[in-house]
Amino acid sequence: MDTKDQHGRTRSSSAARAAAAAPARKRRRPRLLLAAGAVAAFTLTAGLATPLNPAPQQAEAKADDKKTLTVAVAQSVDSLSPFIAQRLLSTSIHRLTYEYLTNYDAKDNHSIPAFATKWEPSADKLTWTYTIRSNSKWSDGKKATAEDAAWTFNKIMSKEGTATPNSNFVTNFKKVTAPSPTKLVVELKKPQSTMAALDIPIVPKHVWEKVDDISKFNNDEDFPIVGNGPFILTDFKVDQYVKLKANKDFWRGAPKFDELVFKTYKDQDAAVAALRKGEVSFVAGQPALTPAQANGLKGESDIKVNEGPGRRFFALATNPGARTLDGKKFGDGHPALLDKRVRQALFLSVDRKTIVDKVFQGNAVEGAGYIPPRFSDYAWKPSPDQELGYDPKRAAALLDEAGYKKKGGKRVGKDGKPLDFRILCHATDPNDKAVGKYLKEWWGDLGIGLKVNCLDDVSVPWYAGEYDLAFDGWSVNPDPDFVLGIHTCPALPEKAKESAATDNFICDKKFDELYDKQLAEYDPDKRAALVKQMQSRLYDSGYMNVMAYPNAVEAYRTDQIKSITTMPSAAGNIYGQDGYWSWWSAVPASGKSSSDGGSSTGVIIGIAVAAVVLAGGGVLIAMRRRSTAEDRE
Repeated sequence: MDTKDQHGRTRSSSAARAAAAAPARKRRRPRLLLAAGAVAAFTLTAGLATPLNPAPQQAEAKADDKKTLTVAVAQSVDSLSPFIAQRLLSTSIHRLTYEYLTNYDAKDNHSIPAFATKWEPSADKLTWTYTIRSNSKWSDGKKATAEDAAWTFNKIMSKEGTATPNSNFVTNFKKVTAPSPTKLVVELKKPQSTMAALDIPIVPKHVWEKVDDISKFNNDEDFPIVGNGPFILTDFKVDQYVKLKANKDFWRGAPKFDELVFKTYKDQDAAVAALRKGEVSFVAGQPALTPAQANGLKGESDIKVNEGPGRRFFALATNPGARTLDGKKFGDGHPALLDKRVRQALFLSVDRKTIVDKVFQGNAVEGAGYIPPRFSDYAWKPSPDQELGYDPKRAAALLDEAGYKKKGGKRVGKDGKPLDFRILCHATDPNDKAVGKYLKEWWGDLGIGLKVNCLDDVSVPWYAGEYDLAFDGWSVNPDPDFVLGIHTCPALPEKAKESAATDNFICDKKFDELYDKQLAEYDPDKRAALVKQMQSRLYDSGYMNVMAYPNAVEAYRTDQIKSITTMPSAAGNIYGQDGYWSWWSAVPASGKSSSDGGSSTGVIIGIAVAAVVLAGGGVLIAMRRRSTAEDRE
């Protein structure tokens, strides 16, 4: 799902999308958290002055040469269509090529103007009016207007195969209109606290209304692709590269690199080698560099390693029984996992500290709640008596209680069959494989068998519900609405084996009630309390075991990139941001520059933020959107 990131599976439902899909399951991109009050006119200075911009060595040969920034990525594009794509790479590219109504401040993630210059709710918060900027135009020269935004939202609301990535944002929409080129009006069924955090790319109506079947259109037929973001997508080859050029007419100012290239490397060591040779300017890993790779690069001249708190979680997910929206069951998930005692027993026999120390070698934080500590307003930890810490004895007792006694070293059910599970593993992710070995050992001591099934593309068995457990993860955005919404009943697929917004077929009415309450809550503290209750319920269910929050570990060449913006600016990530600040702000190096090869938390831009005018009784918007994971983002 972004994640949206490291472990996300492709959410394509058509053969055309499958052809463009990458092998690794993506974590969905995150939606930023909007700790919002009723926000009225919200006005900011438009400029973000940033220091860092990446460029390759060959771009420095002559002053008049084209300056190209090449980014090595492990993930492939699942689709170039904003109505379909869910992988982190894909949604990151959409951030660069299309404007959203709002963006996120690189310093602290609060909502700032983008395609909309201000927004305010009615007194009852059921009608939101956005003022659309008059100085944005599409790359084909046509003016971008409120009509484009209205058409985009209405197309997603139509559910014509266009709602999978962003359905949670518009489910509560009653009506969307554009009374004028600079005025967008959204009428709601009930109050919705994410209205300044609508993470939806706005597409040009005059281009997309000509598409016959948007559900099967990958947006990869005609280049350059018409957009209004800081970059224009000029070329794409499946599993090879995505090329973009600077949009010289971008209203916030043109990027400083002439060209941005995302180059696919299926072998992470090969990507690191390319960085060393100067063939690429930046490498993020999959989604992070391994400790060995990072440590090796820290001693290299002209290379800087950036480390910061991650926005992703690394988790173990169970199959609770795949089902459709109308309750029809499908798939072949192990029936033992329908028992909460069995699920909790598995989690009680997972040593999170060992995973952090041995697998991530300290470049991660032990997992707990669903929201990473980076988003402190929403982060949650279980109480001491609630915690499912490493306790093999308690795990064994729960298995005995559930009827799976140990006989001859193996757990056996009442039907006489041994307790054996399968776990989906991403073949391209070394962390999956390493943790899989530990799980085989820990669960083997309990008498449980485990087959680690590592695949290039885990999406097929995942959609089909043909798995018992899976390595999962999302990049979580400041607003947790999206990553919470993928565990609600309405996210289930309408048909068996069909792509849908759901992550793991979880459907719990109490969880849904809490979800609806947090969505309608404008008070930041009250909303945060509800989000924590949701995490507590998800944790107790045993459906999701968040084992770790990996740090963002990435590297770039200082002789190609003079400066670049992290998010958050004090210490954050460069790749997979909730905005376009890194690549838009990146400054090419003018010549060779030496680096101490040490770790850097990044250099950041100055962001001028003007006044925030609150509506009556309203509260400031603090953070936004979903962030998830490998992308999904």
